[in-house]
Amino acid sequence: SPKSLFQSIQYNSQTIYLCWHNLTDAVREGRNQYERAFGVSSKDFFEALYRSEEEVLKFMELMNSVWNICGRDVVTAFDLSTFEKICDLGGCSGAIAKQCVLTYPEAMVTIFDLPKVVEMSKKHFIISTGDETFFLFFLLGDFFRDPLPVADLYVLARILHDWTDEKCVELLIKVNKACQPGGGVLLIEALLNEDKSGPLTVQLYSLNMLVQTEGRERSPTEYLRLLEAAGFKDIQVQRTGKLYDTILGRK
Repeated sequence: SPKSLFQSIQYNSQTIYLCWHNLTDAVREGRNQYERAFGVSSKDFFEALYRSEEEVLKFMELMNSVWNICGRDVVTAFDLSTFEKICDLGGCSGAIAKQCVLTYPEAMVTIFDLPKVVEMSKKHFIISTGDETFFLFFLLGDFFRDPLPVADLYVLARILHDWTDEKCVELLIKVNKACQPGGGVLLIEALLNEDKSGPLTVQLYSLNMLVQTEGRERSPTEYLRLLEAAGFKDIQVQRTGKLYDTILGRK
């Protein structure tokens, strides 16, 4: 089934759970556990995450299965039809980008990601069939190091939760500078309650960020502060009632 969670469960079992074996060490040290779990340096956690072609594909299958189920909810939480050029930063398998072009067929959507990810996306996920003609493009790059394409809307789907506040602001400032006047940024994240009392799933996600990344889950106000620090205004939060919510900021 296109909505099977088999690959998600497999990744949780074979990769994420091995990091969770070292949860006590992660809490004591405040850092991810790739070195203990897999014997690879955790200095650049995406280098650790993408340590082999097989691991790249497994991670992409995880994200693809999630967005096959939740993608439409998050791209329709706000009316994005006024944005002609959309850039999906760290677009991974292209599942969110595909939902964008299906929902907003007039939009031109660019998937911006690392060369190895784009290669796997083209090979395993973005397959042209029949008479489908979508304005879907690829651009190779590292969003921290390389210039961003000019767009009306930048989508950051489960990106900021990987990083520290400082790196989030650094990236958002870069997005703001590249963004067309009147354009914006769409954050797709699992939101904590303002007092951090829940939801339980998001609290567990935040622990997972500890054992796997250098980031954490945040409340709406915390994301609002990051966006404001980067120069975005007219910030709106839209809860979907599902796992993931959206925040739209305007330039």
